[in-house]
Amino acid sequence: MSCPSSGAQAPLRIGSVPSPAATRLRLVQSEETVDVVLIGGGIMSATLGTLLSELEPEWSIRVYERLGEVAQESSNAWNNAGTGHAALCELNYMPEAPDGSVDAAKAISINEQFQISRQLWASLVQAGSLPDPSGFINATPHMTFVRGADNVAYLKRRYEALRDQPLFGGIEYTEDIDVIAEWAPLLAVKRNRKQKVAATRIVAGTDVDFGALTRMLFDTISDRGAIVEKNHHVTALKRRADGTWRLKLRHTVGGTPKQIDAKFVFVGAGGGALALLQHSGIPEIRGYGGFPISGQFLRTTNPAIVAQHRAKVYGKAAVGAPPMSVPHLDTRIVDGETAVLFGPYAGFTPKFLKSSTWFDLPFSVRWHNIGPMLQVAVRNLDLMKYLIGEVVASREKKMKALRQFMPTAKTDDWELITAGQRVQVMKKDPEKGGVLQFGTEVITGADGTIAGLLGASPGASTAAPIMLDVLSRCFPDRYAGWLPRLRELIPAYGTKLNDDPEAARASLDATAAALKLPAGS
Repeated sequence: MSCPSSGAQAPLRIGSVPSPAATRLRLVQSEETVDVVLIGGGIMSATLGTLLSELEPEWSIRVYERLGEVAQESSNAWNNAGTGHAALCELNYMPEAPDGSVDAAKAISINEQFQISRQLWASLVQAGSLPDPSGFINATPHMTFVRGADNVAYLKRRYEALRDQPLFGGIEYTEDIDVIAEWAPLLAVKRNRKQKVAATRIVAGTDVDFGALTRMLFDTISDRGAIVEKNHHVTALKRRADGTWRLKLRHTVGGTPKQIDAKFVFVGAGGGALALLQHSGIPEIRGYGGFPISGQFLRTTNPAIVAQHRAKVYGKAAVGAPPMSVPHLDTRIVDGETAVLFGPYAGFTPKFLKSSTWFDLPFSVRWHNIGPMLQVAVRNLDLMKYLIGEVVASREKKMKALRQFMPTAKTDDWELITAGQRVQVMKKDPEKGGVLQFGTEVITGADGTIAGLLGASPGASTAAPIMLDVLSRCFPDRYAGWLPRLRELIPAYGTKLNDDPEAARASLDATAAALKLPAGS
């Protein structure tokens, strides 16, 4: 398989090449060929750009973001929960089997992936490539909270499955409402003490402002020579005879067209990735569709409420709800200010991005994906019913859901904000015809010159391992040579921390120190 990095290890930089088109048409800017183009100004592009700038500092990198600033869609702090998904509190990573058993394998896998991201951030902070880490990560306990005898029994089984796992060290369990009141007072005040409840807590959790982190990473690669172009919309993507990709762009303010050639393209455009990958014509995207799910949160900055809650508290999703709709009452620290967030309330819109058009969904339909999409529709009627119910839910119904967590919640203290769009993957399945996938999926062209990311959660928290997967798949002949540097940046890369208690503790302690988190975090 050929690859953009095939051949010698010399840098791919080619430099600027005068464009015949530019001499003929005043409106088209001069062409140039660059080594890497990253489409989309989110955490994925920022992470991939950072890794490439570490591994190949001479490569030329261009970033194109459609909006006026980076990190304005899914990576924006208020468009995601900022949990730092390590499966410490998210129950959907340990679903209950029909026989009542729970399996910790997926939760451990998610945590291992988060540790890769955490180690990368710690290395960048230590090297001075990232500024004060408190600007993007802060210690925040992670909790689960459930009500009812069946849910309490499930949570206890989950706790028993995790308590001896090294990456979940320090997990606590209680059914005592007074203990819960000490952990998170808002959960206990004026709660019916006859109600059967249970909670777990891991003090070593974090809150991550992925918007701030994204901006910091782009600043880092800009300092290293990358050019970040905002207000640039990629309108076309075509493979050229010489193996490079020609991108046609348009400035969103003045409408000025532009084109550029690239040896490698990463499509990290969130909900916009599907359309661009379809436009590229690569066969690997055939059969894929997207199912958009919108969301809202209730938010309060009332100091009296914020002062009583320092935790991320996750519950169980409603029957028929998608995994990203698991209710949670979260401490959020954004731009240095603390707030409390509750939600999300799921909904439906055909938009694939908050700032796109209502035609995204219908325009994404192709002859090769209509079958899987119809199969998904037929097999997920409960999900559609749930989403419709969420769309028409009144504000008071939303407050009622909040009061199941916080009995004393008052409507006037909370504002309703719109969260980011999530486009879930729909794809072919040999047995079912089509399936709806809640997760992320990397799509790469056969020759390794193009890659893109579809899907959502756990998303941002696992950006580093996802982008390492992109690198290994697209640059197989260079990857072995990159491993020594990657292991300097991510010491545990290629190992399983959870299989080695001493290594797990050492990694957690080292990254906590680098990221200025409390000892034991």
